[in-house]
Amino acid sequence: MHAGQGSLAAQHIGQVTYQAAARHAVSWPHQVGVIPRRAGSFQDRAEVHRLRSAVEGGGTAVLCQVLAGMGGVGKTQLAADHARHAWADGQVELLVWVTAATRQAVIDAYAQAAADILHTDPADPERAAHAFLAWLEPAPGRPRWLIVLDDVADPADLRALWPPTHARGRTLVTTRRRDAALATHGRLVPVGLFTPAEATAHLQQALAAQGRHEPEGNLAALAEDLGHLPLALSQAAAYLIDTHITVARYRARLADRARHLADLLPEPGDLPDDQSTPAAAAWSLSVDRADELRPVGLARPMLQLAAMLDPNGIPDRVLTGDPVLRYLTAHRSLRPDSPTPEPPTVIEEEMTGALRTLHRLSLVDHSPAEAHQDVRVHQIVQRALRDPLHPDHRDLLARIAADALIAAWPDTERDAGLASALRANTTALIACAGGALHQPAVHWVLYRLGESLGQAGQLAAAIHHLQHLTNTATRYLGSDHPSTLVSRNDLARWRGQAGDTAEASEAASLLVTDHLRVLGPDHLNTLGARSNLAHWQGEAGNATGAAAAFAALLEDSLRVLGPDHARTLTTRSHLAHWQGKGGDPSGAAAAFAALLEHYLWALGPDHPDTLNTRSSHAHWLGEAGDARGAAGAFAPLLKDYLRILGPDHPRTLSTRHNLAGWRGQADDPSGAAAAFTALLEDYLRVLGPDNPDTLTTRYNLAHLRGRTGNPRGAAAELTALLEDLLRVLGPGHPLTLRSRSSLAHWRREAGEG
Repeated sequence: MHAGQGSLAAQHIGQVTYQAAARHAVSWPHQVGVIPRRAGSFQDRAEVHRLRSAVEGGGTAVLCQVLAGMGGVGKTQLAADHARHAWADGQVELLVWVTAATRQAVIDAYAQAAADILHTDPADPERAAHAFLAWLEPAPGRPRWLIVLDDVADPADLRALWPPTHARGRTLVTTRRRDAALATHGRLVPVGLFTPAEATAHLQQALAAQGRHEPEGNLAALAEDLGHLPLALSQAAAYLIDTHITVARYRARLADRARHLADLLPEPGDLPDDQSTPAAAAWSLSVDRADELRPVGLARPMLQLAAMLDPNGIPDRVLTGDPVLRYLTAHRSLRPDSPTPEPPTVIEEEMTGALRTLHRLSLVDHSPAEAHQDVRVHQIVQRALRDPLHPDHRDLLARIAADALIAAWPDTERDAGLASALRANTTALIACAGGALHQPAVHWVLYRLGESLGQAGQLAAAIHHLQHLTNTATRYLGSDHPSTLVSRNDLARWRGQAGDTAEASEAASLLVTDHLRVLGPDHLNTLGARSNLAHWQGEAGNATGAAAAFAALLEDSLRVLGPDHARTLTTRSHLAHWQGKGGDPSGAAAAFAALLEHYLWALGPDHPDTLNTRSSHAHWLGEAGDARGAAGAFAPLLKDYLRILGPDHPRTLSTRHNLAGWRGQADDPSGAAAAFTALLEDYLRVLGPDNPDTLTTRYNLAHLRGRTGNPRGAAAELTALLEDLLRVLGPGHPLTLRSRSSLAHWRREAGEG
C-alpha cells in the first residue's frame, strides 16, 4: 500500500502486548473501588458528625491527623462509614473509592471510572483521568457523586487531580499529612486518637461481644498503655479474645515486651513524628500468638514478607506462589516440643492458612474478594516487623519478595488491575529494600516494572523509573556492569518510544561501543545492542542504513547463535522490514514468506511471533503491488485473531483495519468503506476518540468516501478530523499533514477549491 494512495494500514514488527476489554453502558448507581469493611466495635466518634457537617451541601473535606505520621487513628474507617451511609441512603449515585497512596494510583482509579462511564482508552490513563475529572463538573442530568481519596501520602500527588467543588459532588480525603495547602482545597477535619472514654468503650464492646467482662479500671489502664490508638486497641482485643488471658496478665506481658523493642523512629525522608512503642509491643505479642496457631510457625515469616510490600493491597498470588512456599519451608519456626528436627514442607493451603491466621488476629486484612488487593497490612505494623530485622535477613526478604512478584507477573498483561497492583507492590518494595535488589546484580523485577509502565502507556513514568534505575545501578555496580548496561538499554528504548528517536539512537550508539569494550563482539547483549542501534537508525529516517546494519548483524547472529535462535529469527524479521522500508517491498514480502515457514515449523500457527509474521508478510505483499493478495492474506489472519484474542483486542482491530485498507486498494472501495464504518464504532468504544488508530480509521473512511463518489462528504469529514488531529497530534504529525493535503484534494473535487 503506497503513501500516495491515501490509506494507512497498521503494521507491527516483533511481539507487542495489549490489554483491552469490552465496554457496556453504565447503570446507576455505580461504584468504583471497594469500601473497606467496617471495623469491629466501630466508635460513633465526634469526628463522624464533624465530617457529615463538613460536606453537607457538597464540597471537600480532608480528614487529617492531629498527630502526623501516627497511622491507625481511624481516618479510613471514618471515611468508609460516611461513604457507606451515603451509598445506603441514596445520597449519591456514583461512589469512587481510591486508595490514593501514590499519584499513579489516583490516575489509575480515575481511569477505571472513566473506562466504566465514558468508555475511554485504557492505554492512556492520564488522558482518561482528566476526562473523568472534566465529566464531574456540574451538568444537567449528571448523577450526584462521592469521591474518596484514601491515604494520600503527599498532597503534591493530587496536583491537577482534585475533583471539582460543587453542590452535587462530595470529596473526602484522608491523609497523615498536615500541610497548610490542604486547607485551600476543602474543610479540614482533624482526627486524633480515641478519647480515653472511646478507647475504653472500644475494648469493652469487643470483649463483651465474646461474652467477656473485665473491670473497667483495667480496660482504661490498658487503653492508656496502648496510647488510645484505634488500630492497636483492635489488635490487643483480638489477642485477648483468642488467648482468653486477663487484661492484667496481658498488661504485664505488654510491659515486658516493650523493654525489648526498639522505638519506631522515622527513617530519613519519612514522616517526622515518633511512632508508638506500646502499639508495636501489641503487634509483637499478636505475631507470637499467630505463630502458635495452625499452620504452626508460618505467621511470622509470612507477615515479614508482607511487610516488604504495598500496605494498601497485595495480590494473593504474590504471597502464595512458589518463591514464598520455598521461603516459608526454610524459615518455618518449630515448637520446642516438635517431634521432628526439620520443619515439614509447606503446602499451598498452609500459605492461605497463615494469611487467615494473621487476619484473625487483625494483623492483616485478608479479603480475597477484593481483586488484586487481597492482603492489606498497616504501614506501622510493617515498620514494626522490619525495624528489628538483621540487615542480612531484611535483604533476603527483599529478594524473596522480588522473586514472588516476578513469579506472579504474567508475560502478557491482559488484566490492567493486576498489572497496576504489581507495579504498586514493586514500588513499595524498592522503597524499603535499600541496595538488596542491586546485589549481586539488578533484580529482574526492577526491569519488569519499567516494561510494565511502558506497556501501560505511562511512558513518562517508565522513563523516570529507568533513569533512576540506571543511576542506582551505576552507584552500586559501576557503569560497566552488565546490569547497568541493560538499564541504559531499556531507558533508551522507552525514550525512543516516547518520540525522542534522536536521543534513543545516540544512546544506542554509545551502548554498542560500551558493550564491545566490556563484553566483546559475540556476547548476546552486544548483539542486542547492535539490533537496537539499527532499529533506532531506521526510526530516525535512515531505512537503508538500518537494513545494512541488520544484514551485518544477521551474519554474526547466524555464526554465534545459529539459524534457529529466537534472536536470529527476530533479526531476520527486522531486516525484512527495513528492506521494505528502504524501497524493496517485493524482497521484504519474500523474506517474510520464508520466515513464516520457519515460525510455523518451530512455534506453531497460534504463536504470537507466527501471527505477527503473517501480518508483516500480508502487508508487504500489498506494498509490492498485490493488494488483492494482501486482502486475501489478512482475511484468514483475522479469523485466527478473533479465535485467539477475541474481537476487542487491539491486534484484532488492527487486522480488521489492514484488511479494510487493502480491500479498498483492491478495487472494492464500497466494501472497504463499510468495513471502516463498522471498525470506527468499535475503535471509539474500545480505544476512545483520541487514540491514533481511531483517528487513522477516520482518515481512511473519509478518503474512501471520496473514492466512492462523495467528495463533499469526504471534505466535511476531513475538516472535522483535522481539528482533532491538530489538538491531539499537532500540526507537524504525518497524519495531520496528509489529512490537510487530502482535504484540499477533495475540496477541489467537490468544486469548493
